[in-house]
Amino acid sequence: MRKLSLEEISEARIAPEDLKNHIRFPFHVLLNNIRSLYNVGSIFRSADAARVEKIYLTGITGKPPRKEIDKTALGAAETVPWIYSQNPRDILNQMKNNGISIVALEHTDDVFDFRKVQYSFPLCLIMGNEVSGIDEELLQMAETAIEIPMYGSKHSLNVSVAFGIVIYEILSQFQKTEEYYYICGGTLQ
Repeated sequence: MRKLSLEEISEARIAPEDLKNHIRFPFHVLLNNIRSLYNVGSIFRSADAARVEKIYLTGITGKPPRKEIDKTALGAAETVPWIYSQNPRDILNQMKNNGISIVALEHTDDVFDFRKVQYSFPLCLIMGNEVSGIDEELLQMAETAIEIPMYGSKHSLNVSVAFGIVIYEILSQFQKTEEYYYICGGTLQ
């Protein structure tokens, strides 16, 4: 075993300028009232890795360009499509009208382990504030609430870490669909 060089790793990736020629995977993320710009940047970077279709920045969530976002996004704010809207309800209503399933990552009285949910595509994952979580009115717009099991004394993970864990489970399930096979041109990418 040997460590790959940055050049070898880069050869296996889609060049940023070529991403516009690739179909994105049918999952969106709506960030509502995320306080930390570093968390926003980290979510951009994970969203790039999972080829998320779009990020919706809402409420007090900061938006690029910001040096704090850039520090952790490492250019992903330029490779992942995003928009900002003060009002997340309008975005979620439009998604629902377009047949996009709404999934909330939140502790609720009717919640499922994120690994045991059968996700429907396309979908939008709602991520909420680091302290107060997802606003109640947005939570009511979700069809499903999911959570990451916690086995220690803390009740949650950092929002950007939680996003990375959940988006890869969603991606894993999507990779088993015919749509994924079609998007990747008949190959497993």
